[in-house]
Order: sequence, then C-alpha cells, then structure tokens
Amino acid sequence: MNLGDHVGDSPDSVEANRAALQQATQTRSVFLKQVHGAEVLTLNAATPDGLVADACITTQQRLACTIMVADCLPVLLTDSEGLVVAAAHAGWRGLAGKSVSPDSTQKGVLETVFSAFKDSFSAIDQSIRAPAAPEIIAWLGPCIGPKAFQVGADVKAAFEATQADAARFFVANGGGKYWADLSGLARRRLRALGVTQVYGNDGSDAWCTVANPAIYFSHRRDGGVAGNGFATTGRMAACIWRQ
Repeated sequence: MNLGDHVGDSPDSVEANRAALQQATQTRSVFLKQVHGAEVLTLNAATPDGLVADACITTQQRLACTIMVADCLPVLLTDSEGLVVAAAHAGWRGLAGKSVSPDSTQKGVLETVFSAFKDSFSAIDQSIRAPAAPEIIAWLGPCIGPKAFQVGADVKAAFEATQADAARFFVANGGGKYWADLSGLARRRLRALGVTQVYGNDGSDAWCTVANPAIYFSHRRDGGVAGNGFATTGRMAACIWRQ
C-alpha cells in the first residue's frame, strides 16, 4: 500500500494504491512534494499533485490535506467546528525551523501552518456559525519513536536554541548521540502556540514506525536494504478533510 511516487515503486502500483485511498475516503487527496521545509500550501479543487510544500490547508469540502511519511511525524489540525483542516509534515528539520529574524526566533512548520490556520479561520464569513477565534485541535500520527530516533548534538542544539526545556526530550546514549522524542517535541511546540487539545501519538511503542514493521513503513528501518542506499521503503499517508 505504498502511496509514494518517488521511491522507485511501479507507477501503476502507486496509482492503484492512491485510487484505493480515494475510494476508501470518498475524497481527493492532494499529494505534496515534501522537502523538510515549512512552506504551507492552500488547497482548492484545481490544486495539482506534486507542488513543493510541507504543510497544506483548506476550507473546501472533500479535499484531503495529505502528508506522506515513513518516520517523520504527520500532524493533522482542525477547529472545534470543523471549518478548517490542515496537515503538516514534521521531521526534525521542519519542526525545528530556522532563524527568521535577528533575535533568533525560530519558525518551523508547525508555526507556519498555525499562522495560516488562523488566517483562514479569520477569512471565514462569521455568519457561518464560526466563533471569533478557532479552538484548534491536533492529532499526531505514527513516527519514529524515542527509543529508535538517534540524533547528534546539532539536532538537540537546534531545538534548544529557542526552547531551553526542549533538552528534556533528548536522552544521551553515548558518543555525543541522543535518543530524540519527536512527538514530544511537537507537543511542546503546539503547547507554546496555545494548542492544548492534542491527541494521538504519545511516544509509546505502539506509535513507533521502526518498532512495528507489520503495520508501518520506516525509512530508518528499511531504507537502503537493497544495498545501494536508495530509499526502498514505501510511504504511508495521513489525511484530514471536511465532509
């Protein structure tokens, strides 16, 4: 059930798998070209697949914001009224973000999609049962877990640069390496944005892509198994849409 068209799979197989997804959800998934950045794309009925972005958002019905993953964290967002939906691809680079001002403020993919979400919500006709401000709800999908995600000191420093308490999501394992809790770091970022309703991935083993080969693809576990370094593993998708 590989949904990625960039991992060496048969194009016909990928097309058939995407058609099966559309049949199951009864909605169209828009697939992005994800580059571990923070660009947010607003979707409409004419949006083609393959545009470069690591997050997407829409107010249109039956148009699924879709994120492909095989270890990175998918984050799905909506509001309590279900008027806006969004999805973000949160690998460590996109999650940590980069400096966007002289005061070293970091703006990652969650910050950019959160800002786009508020803008989209504000643009909604307030006569359509919309409250003055969105009560944003987040769901975190499966990703590489805190017992499997080994990173260097540079990754730890990237998060600590703006959030000193991010250090608690890293556990030293010798040789200047750390085990990193990607879902925990995402929850910390969401709390900083004021998102208090966060569901899904809690960092336990059941959500770890590496530890559950029967149900999850994992690039860290399976990538390059052919011996040529090619990313031979498939991609899953996390989707959210308005009915």
